[in-house]
Amino acid sequence: MTNEQLDPEDQKLITLARAARARNDAPEAAAVRDETGRTYVATTVDLPSLTLSSLQLAVAMAVSSGAKGLEAAAVVAQAGMACADGVAAVRDLAGPGVPVHLAGPDGTLRTTVTS
Repeated sequence: MTNEQLDPEDQKLITLARAARARNDAPEAAAVRDETGRTYVATTVDLPSLTLSSLQLAVAMAVSSGAKGLEAAAVVAQAGMACADGVAAVRDLAGPGVPVHLAGPDGTLRTTVTS
């Protein structure tokens, strides 16, 4: 799949994650869209007492805002793989089959996995 083949709403998730990554100078950022179309964007948290991937945090933000499910997620990172714990968090909230798009820092889609 290429960026041109992505649903425009999924491409928006990549754009939001790219902007958050750049704004915070973070190694990775993620965005998720809940079942009502609301989006949540987060960057990685790496504190001595708390470590969360950007995808874990975006899912946590959705849950704390009342989301009951997710339609899609995107991660923008230099690394080539989405955090397994982050994909598991998507699956915990939304069940199997939710697309998680992984893009590079320039926004180019690398791969899509499902929860």
